[in-house]
Amino acid sequence: MKRFYKTVAVSEADDGAFLVTLDDRNLSSPAKRPLRLPTRGVAEAIAEEWDAQGEKIDPSSMAMMSFAATVTDRVTPQRDHVVGEIAGFGGSDLLCFLADGPDELVGRQVTQWTPWRERAEKRLAMRLVVTSGVMPVRQSEEALAAFRASVEAVDDWSLAPLHTATSITGSLILALAFLDGDLGAAEAFGLSQVDEAFQVEKWGQDREAELRRRGLLAEMKAAERFKTLVSGER
Repeated sequence: MKRFYKTVAVSEADDGAFLVTLDDRNLSSPAKRPLRLPTRGVAEAIAEEWDAQGEKIDPSSMAMMSFAATVTDRVTPQRDHVVGEIAGFGGSDLLCFLADGPDELVGRQVTQWTPWRERAEKRLAMRLVVTSGVMPVRQSEEALAAFRASVEAVDDWSLAPLHTATSITGSLILALAFLDGDLGAAEAFGLSQVDEAFQVEKWGQDREAELRRRGLLAEMKAAERFKTLVSGER
């Protein structure tokens, strides 16, 4: 798509929402819904992305716009569905599945994952079942309900980065700690990659896998920035 505007600006609506304008026309989502943003910070970040476009618009270069569009077009209209998707990870959380060997890998998982699993148990007042290998495990109804309640308590604008973090790490435990600010994007991603890092140490780096990891980490960092901006921080 060719660039169809010259100027980009941010304004504040009477109800306190922030708007991005392209040539004095309010920016909408891809589904043509009004883009009403919760903080000036996120509005300015989106405005900067649009202003930085050249003769052709590259949607892949606008991560903050992508998150805002996701909230507007998917999260808010389908909130219960999105909450269910995220909460569902609690039933098969990565941190509840230890490897069945070798001992060195298991030791790393125990050392690095146990504190975060225990943090979740304490904060959500529940107990988690931990297994080894690929054996299926069923968490208690109390644990599943606690996970869902924790996700339901998250506002729409924060559900988008929470969904990204949960999907990338495979762990609602890590994603909730990330959302709370107890884990940074790089640290949360690193904890989800304990097995992969171990394999790299033993067998060497695979270029394709490494490129994929870099891409996922970049997505995590974008989610972290969006999370910070919608919270009103800089």
